[in-house]
Amino acid sequence: METFADLIECEDVLLFANAAITSTGQREFHSAAGEQRLSLGFLHDYVHGNYPDLYAATLALDINEHNAALIIANLLGRKGGAGDARLIAWRLGRMSPPRVYRLFERLRREGVNNRRTRALVRDWLAARPDPALDAVKYRTAMKSAVRHAHLRLPGELGDFLFAPFRRTRYDTPVLEAWRRAHYDKAALYELPYTVAEGFAARHGIGRAIFLERIAPRLTRLERLRLAESAERDGVRTEVDLAAMPLVRVASYVLSLAAGVRERRRDELVAALRAAAARTAGARAGTWGDVAAVLDDSFSSFGSPVKRRRPLAVALACHYLLEALAGSYRDLWLSGRADPLQARPTGPTRLGRRILDGLEGRPDMLVIVSDGWDNAPPGLAAEVLRVWRRKLDPAREVSIVHLNPVYDAEQLEVRRLSPVVPTAGIRDAEDLPALVELARFAEGRTGPAELRAYLADRTADRTADRGVRG
Repeated sequence: METFADLIECEDVLLFANAAITSTGQREFHSAAGEQRLSLGFLHDYVHGNYPDLYAATLALDINEHNAALIIANLLGRKGGAGDARLIAWRLGRMSPPRVYRLFERLRREGVNNRRTRALVRDWLAARPDPALDAVKYRTAMKSAVRHAHLRLPGELGDFLFAPFRRTRYDTPVLEAWRRAHYDKAALYELPYTVAEGFAARHGIGRAIFLERIAPRLTRLERLRLAESAERDGVRTEVDLAAMPLVRVASYVLSLAAGVRERRRDELVAALRAAAARTAGARAGTWGDVAAVLDDSFSSFGSPVKRRRPLAVALACHYLLEALAGSYRDLWLSGRADPLQARPTGPTRLGRRILDGLEGRPDMLVIVSDGWDNAPPGLAAEVLRVWRRKLDPAREVSIVHLNPVYDAEQLEVRRLSPVVPTAGIRDAEDLPALVELARFAEGRTGPAELRAYLADRTADRTADRGVRG
């Protein structure tokens, strides 16, 4: 670091990046939703006001969609540069359509209607792979976006959005199915699940019959969300768990009763390991000797709106680290030896488990925890301090703390110790990049390197033309 100001800049940006990765403005175990939103809003205003270029560049990081939408709204809604338009367009293309439509609706409510905004709305809608499907699934939101951006839609889309019953027939199959579904029960099974569900209720169709007939049209995530409830109705949704994102598979596993997990052990473990191997890719087996301290204490329950999310992240990280490591040891706080039966229970005994993890001097120790060390309080910090200062001053053992929970009161993800870098984590797929990003928090690199890192990420992102459907 060259100056104290450089240190502050680097710490501020990293603090914001961690918050933008973990917080979604929802209730957590230790803080209410209002506290989360207030704390997060302050950070957005602070970083945007003091480091506007870096604020925009954080879109290139693996931040969550909630914060990406906030950043884009702030960039477009305030005078001054709107950031890199290509980066904003890239980020919009990677966000889920409902999130983007909610962002467009916010811009409409706030009166943000400059030329940049209209161009982004126009280009995003033009890049959608199936505009007619969007018109059916998100009809009200799409109509609002089109009106706000002053767009003229080609073909039948304009009539469908603004005067849907003006035509007695549509040539586009999905639009025609929507029209017919108002009076023809058979037509609703040609529609997306979320739209067909409303028509099924209108026509008084039983849930089991509806699910059985709509099953072929379900998306991968709909199959996963409906798997348990559909089975209660005697319908198999045929979920391909191995193809799902790793944390989603972990969340699904944790939602199952202990007996169901045991009965389906081979299937569930195979799915988790397949998703982990896909995520690890060419890095599989290259990380050397790795030990992981994984938090399954009671606070890993999360909250009613983020049920078992911290524990799901820990379980997903376990399987990913197992795939990345040459040799691997998992150390759960509860002492549980079977990750598949993980459940939130007991106090957060981090200190003793960290000691166990450091035994044998692994190449890397990864700690996945919300950081509320309380049995006894502060032991983890003292263990790490002594280890770094006295037993391993050369830092032969790399230690990283990954925290899936934003602490609204402290304006950051809770740290275990100043001598160990902490990074926020939301999805296990981000783990390799977060381990890399954490090195900036150790004080061994400064703002110049951080800016270069963000510039490289931005260049990579704007060269990526992939659009999420």
